[in-house]
Amino acid sequence: MPLAYWVHNLDPFLIQFSENFGIRYYGLAYLAGFFAAVGLLLFYHRRGLSSLNPGLVTDLITTLVIGVLLGGRLGFFLLYQLDTLHLDPLAVFRVWEGGMASHGGFVGVLVALWWWARRQQTSMLAVGDLIVTAAPAGLMFGRIANFINGELVGRISTVPWAVIFPNNDVDRGMRTGVPRHPSQLYQAALEGALLLAYLQWRFWSSRTARGQPGRLSGEFLVGYAILRVIGEHFREPDAPPLFGLSRGTFYSLFMAVAGIALIVHARSQDRPPGGAKPSGRD
Repeated sequence: MPLAYWVHNLDPFLIQFSENFGIRYYGLAYLAGFFAAVGLLLFYHRRGLSSLNPGLVTDLITTLVIGVLLGGRLGFFLLYQLDTLHLDPLAVFRVWEGGMASHGGFVGVLVALWWWARRQQTSMLAVGDLIVTAAPAGLMFGRIANFINGELVGRISTVPWAVIFPNNDVDRGMRTGVPRHPSQLYQAALEGALLLAYLQWRFWSSRTARGQPGRLSGEFLVGYAILRVIGEHFREPDAPPLFGLSRGTFYSLFMAVAGIALIVHARSQDRPPGGAKPSGRD
């Protein structure tokens, strides 16, 4: 007897005012990620592990919000939909149609972090180490929102927990009405929950890692790259491959290389452990 697979019928809106306007779970996921980052950074400050006081935390997160939104949106078109950007440049402003790229968001955060650290005359690597310990929470919430939206669906599968996504927005010739891996939830667990747990463990248990600015950032990049590649195995490609690899896998290779370089640099600059405390204005 064939399995009765669950048919995805979740509404992407918590509250809907019109066809394209309302309170979306995707937007709430971003808010949840930013609030989680603020909460963790303030907790680090209270425990004496960071000199980022509430004022600096608010300023930093506001800057990073702008970076991740601009980077994620532009990255989606530059990395996945370059033809669309060429034919319809105004598509980048139609945010209600969706489209964010995590790799583009990382670049946006990197630029925003560099600008903020330069303005505050503090160590970009030390601040980055604090940020990456909280970043996976936002990734987790974002992937859960992807599942609610029924987007970025998985490959066809017959596992008992497979899901049918009848209204996914990446058909493009794909077979519809067939069970698929809920790869969004796999990625939420891997890139989100697992990576968050690892970085929190490293931050709280390893004084050595906190004494090597850039070490935790490098471990985040390598960890994300590995877990993203694993997740890509279950995810239906949403763009043509590059050099035989899915886009997510290909771009993640560069993150892994950057992460390894950061770890090597951090170890070469080792200093007596005592906590990575950025020296921004208090």
